[in-house]
Amino acid sequence: MNSKNITVILPVHDVSGDFDKWFKKAVVSVEQSQVKPGKVMVVCADNAEVKSYMDKWEQPKDISIEVVYNNGDTSYCGQINHGVESVDSEYFSILEYDDEYSNIWFKQFDAYVPHFEDVDIFLPLVVDTDQQGQFMGFTNEALWAMGFSEETGYLDNNTLLKYQNFQVSGMVMKVDKFEEIGGMKSSMKLTFNYEFLLRASYNDTVIMTIPKVGYKHTNQRDNSLFWDYKNNPELKLEQDEAKFWIDTAKKEYFFTTDREVVYNN
Repeated sequence: MNSKNITVILPVHDVSGDFDKWFKKAVVSVEQSQVKPGKVMVVCADNAEVKSYMDKWEQPKDISIEVVYNNGDTSYCGQINHGVESVDSEYFSILEYDDEYSNIWFKQFDAYVPHFEDVDIFLPLVVDTDQQGQFMGFTNEALWAMGFSEETGYLDNNTLLKYQNFQVSGMVMKVDKFEEIGGMKSSMKLTFNYEFLLRASYNDTVIMTIPKVGYKHTNQRDNSLFWDYKNNPELKLEQDEAKFWIDTAKKEYFFTTDREVVYNN
C-alpha cells in the first residue's frame, strides 16, 4: 500500500566512512513501512564520489526512487530545499541517511490526516539512540505533557521560545506551506532546525506531534556535524557560542528569506 501524497527527501552530501551501512538501513526502513511513501527522492551533492556510489547502488524494486543531483548549496538545508523544489506531491518527509522510520509511521499519518486537515506539519515521536543503537531518550514527546504547550499535542511559538529540543527529521509537511515560509536557512548552521520551527510557528503553521513512535534518530554518531563539534578541539562548541546560535535563531525567524548572518558575538 502506498501513500502517494508523500515524497521522502533523503539528502546525501558525502559517501565516505560508514555511509553505505547507514544508508542501506535507512532505505530498508522505507521498504518495510506498512504504508509506503509515493516516492523516495535521494538528493545528492554533484561530485564524482557520490555519483560513483549512486551508479553502483542497487536500488530496491518495491519502492519508487528518484536520484537528483544538486550542484548548488549542498548543505543539509540546501539539499532539503532543492528536493522540495522538485517534488510533485502534496506532502514531503525528511529522512537522514543514518536514521530509520518506524514501519507504522506513514500508516499513522494516513490515519490522522483526514481528521486533522488544518495541520501543516505532523511530527513523529522520535526515539534517540547512540550509534550502537542504545536508547538515549525521546524527542517531540513533551507536547503531550499536560500544560507543556498552549494546546496539548501542538507546538506553538511561545513554547519554542522557552524550549528548543524538537526534531524535524521524520516530519511530514505540506509542500506549499514549506515554500510559503521560505524553506530552511543554511546560514543558521547549528540551529537551523530550531529556527525553522520558530519561523513556521510564527507564520501560523499548525504543528502537531502524533503520539506514536515514528522515527529513530541516531545521535552523536562518529563523523556527524555535532560529533565534530564535541570532539574536535578546533571546532569545540563553547557555551557562549551555543547561546549565540540559539539567540541568533530567535532574531532570524521573523525573516522568511535567508539573510547573511555574522558568525560572531
